Amino acid sequence: MELAMITTRQVMELFCMILAGCICSKTGAIKVEAKKGFSDLLLYLVVPAMVVHSYMTEFDEKILANLVLTLIWSTIALVIGIVVATAKMKGSDKPIICFAGMFSNAAYMGFPLIQALFGAEGLMYASVFVTVFNILLWTVGYSVVTKTTNLKAILKTIGTSPVILSVILGLILYLGQIPVPEVIAEPVRLIGNINTPLAMIITGMIIGTSDLKKMAGNPMIWYVTVIRMVLVPAICFVVFRVIGAGSMVAEVVLLLEACPCAAITSVFAVQYGYHEDLAAGTVVVSTLLSIVTLPVCAMLLTVLM
Repeated sequence: MELAMITTRQVMELFCMILAGCICSKTGAIKVEAKKGFSDLLLYLVVPAMVVHSYMTEFDEKILANLVLTLIWSTIALVIGIVVATAKMKGSDKPIICFAGMFSNAAYMGFPLIQALFGAEGLMYASVFVTVFNILLWTVGYSVVTKTTNLKAILKTIGTSPVILSVILGLILYLGQIPVPEVIAEPVRLIGNINTPLAMIITGMIIGTSDLKKMAGNPMIWYVTVIRMVLVPAICFVVFRVIGAGSMVAEVVLLLEACPCAAITSVFAVQYGYHEDLAAGTVVVSTLLSIVTLPVCAMLLTVLM
């Protein structure tokens, strides 16, 4: 129950920051054009800094074993999401709809939540999840959306992913117990701390520039949202329960998999000619619903895991 209460408070705090971003967007205090610049800043600097800093800790064999366990649990959860999301989808927008159901907004919504609930250790496990997430997103997800398999392009994207590169650097620092001078470590920490407010402001800007009434009336958006926010987490929860995955690692993975539709869904829709309103709607509606569903998920984890 304590985890549920903490999650509820944290989600409400995140919502306040989302609201701030929405108001700034609506009033013109932040121009819509700034959204991409903020997203690039988050992707290429802030999140990598946060991930690297989470690995700047004393070596612990238990944590190392948990990192391996996170790799296994993350793969299981993400594969479940991919399988469930690809079932019974129809229409010309099937690829982008499948993608929206496959992948959660683990970096934007998940990292701030995990950081608040589990601290630096939780972020280490979250970074492993996001590494597996990125590999599957840029292989399976990319192939589904583009309807092609360009192995060279996929490998290049994976090899240059900021999150994956930061995990590699973090593991080198952690496993080698390489000392990082305070004059470097402190700026890295401070930059990483920007993650939560910046991610939430970007989310608020997306909501602020969206037609919520039109989105709420689209049944396909609700169909995908139920798959992403209810069905996939429920199946993952049952599977983890059956195999006895009851630990902080399991809680981190399940909470990340219970996050709303990935923000990059909208980007792919624009880039590859799908209905932009449909893609943006899955992101916006699922994000708003996460204010309720994430605390419920945390409560279930507390009571049943």
